[in-house]
Amino acid sequence: MKNIMQLLKKQIIVKITGEKFFEGILTDVGNDILVLFDGQRYLYIPLLHVHKIKLSDKTNGEISQPTGFSLSEQVKSISYRSILTNAKGLFTEIQVVGNQSLHGYITNVLSDYLVFYTPVYKTMLISLHHLKWLTLYNPNVTPYTLSMESLPIKLSNTPLQRSWEEQLKKVEGNLVIFDMGEDPDKIGLLKKVKDNLIELVTANGETMHLKLTHIKSVHVP
Repeated sequence: MKNIMQLLKKQIIVKITGEKFFEGILTDVGNDILVLFDGQRYLYIPLLHVHKIKLSDKTNGEISQPTGFSLSEQVKSISYRSILTNAKGLFTEIQVVGNQSLHGYITNVLSDYLVFYTPVYKTMLISLHHLKWLTLYNPNVTPYTLSMESLPIKLSNTPLQRSWEEQLKKVEGNLVIFDMGEDPDKIGLLKKVKDNLIELVTANGETMHLKLTHIKSVHVP
């Protein structure tokens, strides 16, 4: 952490999970998160997914100095959880699965997962261990240019549990889509959640056993 602090206010390159690279000015660092300004937006990146950080060697086309609203300026001590908590209710882009972003609103932050509402998928559960980065939209922007009148946040009626595993137990017996359906074997009827394992029946009736800790997102259609 001390070494990273030496890069504050400098232009750096960050490599994260999924072989993705970001370049920008390091504006803040916490014990479990860093903040990067890429010239247009602030990116909040959990250190859990940071693989490499290095000083940019670019001599031309440097990124302009950070401007605008930053969540890290709204908290006394920056942390992954404090950033998520302060982002609640703000139009946000998050990255969880592959290269596909989700656009919507954080509505709840629990012990190891968050609840995310998007006009496309409605309510989704996102593991805090698999959120790669998030950024805020301009306060005057709404998802897909929808008016606020046509964008009521319709929360699920399922009571929220503190932990990821206990919450998934609450949706046993329902059809679920794990990880945004990137793998057909992650779409089906959730039969059982026990001992960090998920029993899922796919469309053809085949039973799959999945490791709970590897599940990134959950959507109940």
